[in-house]
Amino acid sequence: MQADRSSRMPFIDALKAICCLLIIAHHLAIYGPMSDIAYPLIPALLDWLREYGRIAVQMFFVIAGFLVAAKHAPQGLSLVTTPIRLIQHRYLRLITPYLAALTLAIGCAALARVWMNHASIPGTPNLFQLLAHIFLLHDLLNQEVLSAGIWYVAIDFQLFVLTILLFWISKQIQNRYPDFQMLGLALIISLTTASLFFFNRDTYWDETALYFFGSYGLGILIYWASVSRHQLFWFIVLSALIFAALTVDFRSRIALAGSVMLILGLAQYYDVLNSRRVPGYLAYLGRASYSIFLVHFPISLVINAAFFRFLPHQPAIHLFGLLLAVGASIGAGILLFNWLEARPVTYRMHILLPTGFITFGLLVALLGNS
Repeated sequence: MQADRSSRMPFIDALKAICCLLIIAHHLAIYGPMSDIAYPLIPALLDWLREYGRIAVQMFFVIAGFLVAAKHAPQGLSLVTTPIRLIQHRYLRLITPYLAALTLAIGCAALARVWMNHASIPGTPNLFQLLAHIFLLHDLLNQEVLSAGIWYVAIDFQLFVLTILLFWISKQIQNRYPDFQMLGLALIISLTTASLFFFNRDTYWDETALYFFGSYGLGILIYWASVSRHQLFWFIVLSALIFAALTVDFRSRIALAGSVMLILGLAQYYDVLNSRRVPGYLAYLGRASYSIFLVHFPISLVINAAFFRFLPHQPAIHLFGLLLAVGASIGAGILLFNWLEARPVTYRMHILLPTGFITFGLLVALLGNS
């Protein structure tokens, strides 16, 4: 979701923008009272968003895998020599805007609790919960999340760590045994297949990278296919893999991942990824999509609470509130992107952000319990 290599690929940025807006709309449809009050005006749209909006996140996973392959194994051969450094860099890039947004989320939840009583409002945090969020272990440790959708950040990090370690292992073995040039490809295909046919069919695994590696691996594989000398062969193989997975167990999320995989492969083949024909505003929203995603729930939560408390419960008014929440989320996300995510972050900031996050969280908990 972050603007790494994709900042030079407007087509990918546009896909990320669309995906981000769908996720915002999905969360607005299922959280908070505004969508319930506005429901009589747009019942079909809200029903569709509630049912299918969540699968848009699969687009992010396919895109992320595509970009990881492009950066760290561009010809199917791993360039990873220092995995710990890469993992640390990825963690710090993810965590910097994430902690700022969660600090905002804690404050917004506290304000929302003053104005309304609703199941969508996260409770006051405790120290263990705050620490679990810092280390992206909130789901694995069964801690209540402080903001909707942040499971994605933890899963994205798990997927990155798993992929970088696979790339590094394959490179170490290839250095010792040069005949094993296809080892990286074999590892990614094997884990992608295992995810599609086993892990992704069992919700027991849905807090781990194994559940989502099918989509992520498809992104990696389609990048390699699109730069291969045997593009048509690999396109057919990957299409057959998706067809087989859907035949065994049809899942709309995997159908979407397969569709995005083919779109990316064809866009790479026809050199569309670097096209400047994508509207500039859409490409910019894509670059800021991670920050927009992080702040949209706390911003929407406060608007939900304010409209519920201070305005008449009329469908037209709360439909306007939903539109306002989308616009405010985009605006706040762009501010976070410009002020924090897009800027180099100093060592001092890496210390201040988690310290401020824990301090503010405990202060809110103390005031809430007093």
